[in-house]
Amino acid sequence: MLRKGERRQDDSPRGGDFRGHAIVDFILHRSKLIEKIFAVIFIISAICIPFVGVNYDMSKYLPRDMSSKVGIALMEEEFGYPGTARVMISDVSIYEAKTYKDRIAGISGVDSVIWADSMTDINQSNLFIPYEEIEDYYKDGYAVMDITFTGNDSARSTREAIKAIENMLGDKGYFSGPAVQDKFLNDVLAKEMVLILIFGILLILAILTLGTHSWFEPVVFLTVILISIVINLGSNIILGEISSITLSIAAVLQLAVAMDYTIILLDNFTKERKRQIHVEEALTNAIRKSIIPIASAGIAAIVGFSALVLMRYSIGQDIGLVLAKGIAISLVTVMLLTPAFVLRWYKLIEKTEHKPLVPAFDRVADKIHQYRFVILIVLLLLAVPSYVGKSMNDFSFGNQAMGLTPGTQIYADDQKISSVFGRHNLVMALVPNSSMVTEAKLSEELEALPYVKYVTSLANSLPDGVTPDILPDSVTSQLHSEDYARILIPIKTGAESELAINSVKEITELVKQYYPNNSHVIGATPSTMDIKAVIVEDWHSIDKLSLLGVALAIMLTFRSLALPIVLMIPIEMAIFINMTVPYLMGDRIMFMGYMIVSCLQLGATIDYSIVMTYHYLAQRKAHGRVEASKQASAASMLPILTSGLILSVAGYGITFLSSVSAIADLGHLVGRGALLSMFMVIALLPNLFAWTDRLIIFGDSQVMPISKLFKRKKYKKTEFEAGEEENHENAY
Repeated sequence: MLRKGERRQDDSPRGGDFRGHAIVDFILHRSKLIEKIFAVIFIISAICIPFVGVNYDMSKYLPRDMSSKVGIALMEEEFGYPGTARVMISDVSIYEAKTYKDRIAGISGVDSVIWADSMTDINQSNLFIPYEEIEDYYKDGYAVMDITFTGNDSARSTREAIKAIENMLGDKGYFSGPAVQDKFLNDVLAKEMVLILIFGILLILAILTLGTHSWFEPVVFLTVILISIVINLGSNIILGEISSITLSIAAVLQLAVAMDYTIILLDNFTKERKRQIHVEEALTNAIRKSIIPIASAGIAAIVGFSALVLMRYSIGQDIGLVLAKGIAISLVTVMLLTPAFVLRWYKLIEKTEHKPLVPAFDRVADKIHQYRFVILIVLLLLAVPSYVGKSMNDFSFGNQAMGLTPGTQIYADDQKISSVFGRHNLVMALVPNSSMVTEAKLSEELEALPYVKYVTSLANSLPDGVTPDILPDSVTSQLHSEDYARILIPIKTGAESELAINSVKEITELVKQYYPNNSHVIGATPSTMDIKAVIVEDWHSIDKLSLLGVALAIMLTFRSLALPIVLMIPIEMAIFINMTVPYLMGDRIMFMGYMIVSCLQLGATIDYSIVMTYHYLAQRKAHGRVEASKQASAASMLPILTSGLILSVAGYGITFLSSVSAIADLGHLVGRGALLSMFMVIALLPNLFAWTDRLIIFGDSQVMPISKLFKRKKYKKTEFEAGEEENHENAY
């Protein structure tokens, strides 16, 4: 044991014996064991990643008691829920189209193909074919077919069948529908996730190089975080499957958010080593100094993400659990594995030290103090409009934003099909199989609606005098089961338009007139309507819970009632402004992305405020409130800028590299939100500290306890504070 004031001459990483904290001792003296354990976990996790399923259907996350969810479950039980697609063939005669239809029907994985020959005899002379009656299927040299697959939209057999049809039709083929969207997402998401991660790593590496003092430090940062990302992705196997949104954003956001923890630890280690003390002692001190800020920032992020788990719309559970789990894994990995890597590579870190590439921020801190009232007035003018504007956005809720993205082939195909044959939005009614007469009457009324293209039911498909009993089961099973009948009702709308919603409401009312009990209307639009109903209700509670949870985490960390309010003001202002921009730009965003980013921006960027708080509290032990705020601002600016730019780069990487509209929009919100949070904390928080110092500091520059907050008479100014107030009595 070294005596006080002694320095160890032996700089061997195992030369020290710095005891006194069991956890720190274990981390330092069992580093090789820690590396081996993480190596095993890493390999197992990497093997598990390909076996994690991916779900593309947002309706799957609806609560079980929602009407469309009940209807979907019932239809799966009675008829199955096969995948569907629309295929348009260009530049074909009606006879060539018939040949293509028969060839498509023979492809493995295709269950049935509905085309004009289901309504009229195509084999007769061209002069006798009633073209005006089959314009929904053939016109102007174009043929469109509705295809049903044996598997669901996401099944491998469905994807292979679509690929076979694509190969068959070549340039003549245009594809749309849920199964085509799922195939598109399956083809692009995994590739794009890797591309986004590589892009993020390269830019983050550049940012870290500017913000650190060693060429090798960024390698340590990235190695630790990438290991934690692989462990998180592999551990998703316990969930069975994750949503396509989660798959797209989890890795790069974990990389961006968790990088802060490694930066804090290695920055403290570098400062300790500059005191010329032994590597183990420096690492011991760094761990002890870092554990509270890292833990508090991590817990705040976990709490922010965990609020999503409480949503009734269970995609929130999926995203919240994966992101919260990722932060927890990152915390453990950083605190255990980073010290092990430092002990292994500290000589290389020190050999590759370089001069600071970014100048000190003292002058910037002075300017922030100088223009504090201008900053305050501007932000106050923005506060109310941004608070109101964030709730006025135009939102999308369903699956459409996940697949139909302008600039993609699937979007171009969908637009082309719609331009020739009009919009096609398949709605299905599931009704009791009690009366063919009632079913026929309902079908007739539905077909008379102006927005309905046609109606397919067994009752309106049978010739007069023919009963279902004489037909083979293979013919009737698609539309009739023992207890239920299925009616197909394609309508001339998009999936989320106001017309679609009003049309489905009218169809539902009509179905309920004939079948008041045990009838259901299902499809993309009914599911979207239910998603909107439940997700908006969720948001009112999740927003408050996220805010309260993060505030509670800060309050427990600092044991202060005032600090959570002070720290969250800049972040909440940044969130309000971030969410108002889409409204001002006239952009439509997916509501789920809006919710995710609101929670993420709060949980991920609150550590900017936490970092500055620790610097302010440290400076208040030696300076008055104004000087302490300046010093805290100058000391915090580089790590905050580094963290903010990393998260922003990650967000904009998603924006520019994702071909999925909803995911690209989410990345845009993340990138812009990180920049706004970074700016707000740097510009506003130092002055908030000075203005609210009496609520924060108690006695000898300690954080004011909650119990003392309302007992101001016992407040005692420090010597530095008294001098500061005398020098700056007119400053505030």
